[in-house]
Amino acid sequence: MSAHPRLIVRDLRVRAVSVPMPLPLQTSNGTIGIAPLALIDLYTDAGVTGTAYLFCYTPLVLKPVVQMLGQLSQLIQGEPVSPIELDRKLRSRFRLLGCKGVVGMALAGIDMALWDALARAQGIPLARALGGELRRIPAYNSCGLGMIGPQRAAEQARHLVEPGFRAIKLRLGYADAAADLAAVRAVRKAVGDEIVLMTDYNQALSVPEAAARIRVLDGEGLYWIEEPALAEDYAGHARIRDEARTAIQMGENWWGTHEMAACVALGGSDYVMPDAMKIGGVTGWLKAAAIADAAGLPLSSHLFPELSVHLLAVSPSAHWLEYVDWATPILQEPLEVHGGHATPPDAPGCNLTWDEAAVDRYLVV
Repeated sequence: MSAHPRLIVRDLRVRAVSVPMPLPLQTSNGTIGIAPLALIDLYTDAGVTGTAYLFCYTPLVLKPVVQMLGQLSQLIQGEPVSPIELDRKLRSRFRLLGCKGVVGMALAGIDMALWDALARAQGIPLARALGGELRRIPAYNSCGLGMIGPQRAAEQARHLVEPGFRAIKLRLGYADAAADLAAVRAVRKAVGDEIVLMTDYNQALSVPEAAARIRVLDGEGLYWIEEPALAEDYAGHARIRDEARTAIQMGENWWGTHEMAACVALGGSDYVMPDAMKIGGVTGWLKAAAIADAAGLPLSSHLFPELSVHLLAVSPSAHWLEYVDWATPILQEPLEVHGGHATPPDAPGCNLTWDEAAVDRYLVV
């Protein structure tokens, strides 16, 4: 996986788009109806372009992320496309400030694009460039299914399994446990017992309230309950996990592998699901996969399905791919899911190719 001798970073192009989400997501923290994405094209002197995108959560962060990427572009021009070495150099620049938030997002975006360029230069998919193969990964449909009430949730759940998904995720955090239970039971009745049902509280509860609500849900056959309390409260999640009979899932809010390692050491989660952007791009993910493997913890992904399917393909304890279609409107070839599984496309890199007409349509000026 050494850099091609003539593969040198020439420039970085970053564009901001606001893409309407086909199914708006209503969580305990509010409603997300627009996907604010930073699109990255990393140009090399060999004519190979690496691509990646970042999901910025809120439009308020989109512009600062784009600006940060623009500043970092000056630091990588003329450098070899050696992702691990460049990651080390860039992170050393921010040792006093830290590599979370906007800085961490931008660093991860560059790392993703570098690895994509490296794989494209070899003419092989990223999974193969990382030493793996194009293996099938079970995927769950994480689109929509927010806090929209039992009746609408049931209707939407039936829609989500129609393409062949065998697993879906429901957001919880209603006013009380009875309302959470009603939503769970409505969805279960709508899709049947054979569908795997995950749930996510999006950090809505205190530790005591989380323990109390999970006692109510423990008999409902849920596959996991995700982040019931504040994501940084690893000890609190460990206490919740000790009392729960349903598996606890954490990881999407770990900024880097040190936070992951701290949570794992405290026993905060039965499963782990790092986010490719927050964990540190491809380079960070490879470290996270090693931690999960050493701890014997099944490893799932959070968002970025086009990239994550490659990363899971080389992860020893690969578990579930979280599928969302938020970038689909701007892609020429969106990731396909067949029979509830996704396979990395047999195309160079991550097979991210922008639909330029759609990008122009959603471009943020």
